[in-house]
Amino acid sequence: MRTYPKQVLKSILFLDIETVSCVSSYQELDDALKPLWDKKAAIIRKTDQEKASDLFFEKAAIYAEFGKVIVIGLGIVTFDEHDVPTLRVKALNGHDEKALLQEFKEVLETSFQQDRLRLCAHNGKEFDFPYLCRRMLVHGIPLPRALDIAGKKPWEVAHLDTMELWKFGDRKSFTPLHLLAILFGISSSKELMEGSKVNHYYYTGNNLGKIAAYCLQDVVVTAQLFLKMNCWKPIQPVDIVFT
Repeated sequence: MRTYPKQVLKSILFLDIETVSCVSSYQELDDALKPLWDKKAAIIRKTDQEKASDLFFEKAAIYAEFGKVIVIGLGIVTFDEHDVPTLRVKALNGHDEKALLQEFKEVLETSFQQDRLRLCAHNGKEFDFPYLCRRMLVHGIPLPRALDIAGKKPWEVAHLDTMELWKFGDRKSFTPLHLLAILFGISSSKELMEGSKVNHYYYTGNNLGKIAAYCLQDVVVTAQLFLKMNCWKPIQPVDIVFT
């Protein structure tokens, strides 16, 4: 495993997203989408007893065609004059997905040097990055340079993924962030809530703030995991700043 120098570390944007179903229930789904969800449900159901309507509330959030983004957690590492690292994290959140994605795009394009920016997420290459791209295109938002990988060769894509780093080429299984957090001695976001409960907290509890806090904890865990996997010392809790 390579050790990233300080200048490269400063150019990495750690992120995590929280998603929910596009509407609160199957009954509210657009009539044109219902039969398409029925087909999806027939593929993902584990037993014949599982109803498409129930699966929609439980599973639709993970599919960009049937879900939406409600929180984008961001984190960057900075260094003071004594080279002490600080992790600064911030949540972009809102009920208006288009406005949220537009805000995220503006942050990427105005707050970072485009030729140096690298995005890092856990399972980001299979979930966070493509999900963001798909939802942006649905809303007619041009992809920011950091996410626009069309036509690029694999080695030209600068994305970082802590789950991919952990695989070391092994493609047999998914390793959750929570498991790696325990393995590396990092406080986990699961102390706040389970990811599977986000839809419930959003539509039943109307608790966007708690979801955003949970998302930011995942950003912190991802950043700390990346540091440990690259021979950096983890950032002390006192040096983690929530903005």
